[in-house]
Parts: sequence; structure tokens; C-alpha cells
Amino acid sequence: MAYTELDTTSLPPEDRFAWWREVVGQGVAPVQVATDHAADFVGRAGSIPLGAVHLTTMSFPSLSSERPAHLVRRSDPETYELTLILGGAMHIAQERSETRLHAGDFAMWTSSRPYKGRARSDADVGASRAVVLHLPQGLVPLPQAKVRPLLARGLSARSGMGRILAQYLETLVQQAPALDEDMSRRLGRTSLDLATGFLAQQVGGQDRLPPETRREVLLAAIDTFIEDNLADPRLSPGAIAAQHNISVRLLHQLFRGRSETVSARIRRRRLERCREDLTSPRLHDLPVHAVGARWGLTTPAGFGRAFRAAYGLSPGEHRNAFSRGAVSPDGVHAKPMFPARQADDHRSGRRRS
Repeated sequence: MAYTELDTTSLPPEDRFAWWREVVGQGVAPVQVATDHAADFVGRAGSIPLGAVHLTTMSFPSLSSERPAHLVRRSDPETYELTLILGGAMHIAQERSETRLHAGDFAMWTSSRPYKGRARSDADVGASRAVVLHLPQGLVPLPQAKVRPLLARGLSARSGMGRILAQYLETLVQQAPALDEDMSRRLGRTSLDLATGFLAQQVGGQDRLPPETRREVLLAAIDTFIEDNLADPRLSPGAIAAQHNISVRLLHQLFRGRSETVSARIRRRRLERCREDLTSPRLHDLPVHAVGARWGLTTPAGFGRAFRAAYGLSPGEHRNAFSRGAVSPDGVHAKPMFPARQADDHRSGRRRS
């Protein structure tokens, strides 16, 4: 995959903003930018091609941006620019809508209409950071008239489908350097499905989604529910199915295309969390059995057997080996019990332990 990351600090200070202005001027949907920090501009941009969709990461000081009508006429990729705000404060305006945004918000604008934006970076709100998912309008199965009310409007990334999509995109950015072309295309399809599901939820258009998109959205919700409830000993296929109003049989069918069953996923993620805690200085005095109980493994003997089968050491041995520097936090000499997680299985966007 042609993953690229660019950083202005590799350039002489006097050349940095001119270079940045040129980069964003040649982007998926070119814009004009201005800043009061031209003399000491520090910015970073990453580009992640994902087949039909594209992901961009950006961090920058306070600036203003504009996509005037002449740039729209010159070149229109006909995309929706779905932006996750990670830091700073932003203001965007398009057509008759405008909104102020902070970390934890999504915002969207279209490349097909003039647009204005401002970003503020300071000690109060932090540095401006964002992830932009460029969605071809023709691949979003929602009428433009339905989508238009969402433009230049704050959409929460803190709960529901917004949270699921945000976590997925952040994890995708973390994994980007290791993705090959085939995996990138598959993750791009999942990104499109989750983004479409998120937008459809905002406008009540779930009935317009194709079956595969609805499947991906449901799987992402299930993955997030699993991650949120690993500490609950009652977490089981039955509990997951009941939470999502589906049968246990359908739940198992949904997981057939993955590298592990529902129960195996729960067990693996619990053990990964335990392994992380066993090497945490903050939890060094917590008894081994209590570490297991923190993540729903309430039977000490069962926890010990499962941990040894997965990593080749007992929980106590792993903790001691890490203290001696004989093993890394992720168990470099581990004997794997579970098959490697396929990147396109990682629907929930949770960070790997």
C-alpha cells in the first residue's frame, strides 16, 4: 500500500507553509489555506489509499481554509469529506449551515459546493488534529437530498455508530503502515459500510442500505459490545445475541467468515487484556487471580490454563519474566493458541492491546 506521511519539520522554516499550502491545494478536494503561523508552521499529513475511498490524517496550527467556487468548477471529485475531530476547535460553513466543533465530533462537507473552515490550536483546546474519510458520493446509497441536511453540522463521535466509526478509523490509522494493497481495499469497503451506516442512522435511512452494509454495521456494533463488556463474566454468545435482538444461530453465522468463533474472540481479548495488566507497573501488586477476575476470568485455575495455552507461560511466570526483561509485554516467545487476527475482522476499531 502506498501509505505516505509528510512532516514540515524536515524543511527549512521559511519553506514549510508554502509546501503545506501546495500539498493541500493538490488534495482529493483542493482548498486554499492561510495562517498567522507561516513563519514557524509545523504540520503533518498522512495519506492512506483504501481502494475506492481514501483516508487522510492531518495536524496543524491555527489556520483558515476555503474551497471557493472557482476551485469547485476547476475540479470536483464529487466526494463527501467526513471529518473526525481529534484535537483543537474548528468552525465550518457550507451553503446555509455552519457549526463549531471540538474533539469527539464528526463533521461533513461536500466537494461539490463552496466551503469555508477555521481551525484553532492553543493551550485550551490543544493542537488541531483530524482524520478525513473521502467518500465518493456515488458509493453512498443515500439520496443527496437526504444527506444535504448533514453538511456543516456537528455529529457526535462519542456514542452509538459515531463511536464505532471513530474507533475503527483511529485503529485503521494506527495499522496503516503495515497494510498491504489487498487488505487496504477490504478495509476501505468496511470504512465505506460503517460511514454509510452512520450517515443513514442520522437521517433515518437504514432501510436504503444494502444487506452487506447492514451486516458490516451489525458486526461492528457486536465487536464494540464485546470490547465494552469483557470484564463482565456473563458475557457470552447468548448475551450478545440478546443485546442485538438476533438469534444465537445468526450470531454464529455472522462469525463464520472470520478466523475465530464468538467465544474464541471473547477469550482471546480477555487474555490480551490480562497480559497487558500483568506487565503494568500500576498493577504490579494486584494478585494474579485478581487480574483474571478484572476481565471476566473468575476461575483462577481456568485462567491459568487458558493463559498458558495461549502464551506458553502461566500468568505469574509471564509477570516475572517481564520484570526480568525476559519477555516483552506482548509475549515475544508466546505459543499462540489463536490464529492471527485478520485486519478486516477488526471491525470495532478498538485499539489492540
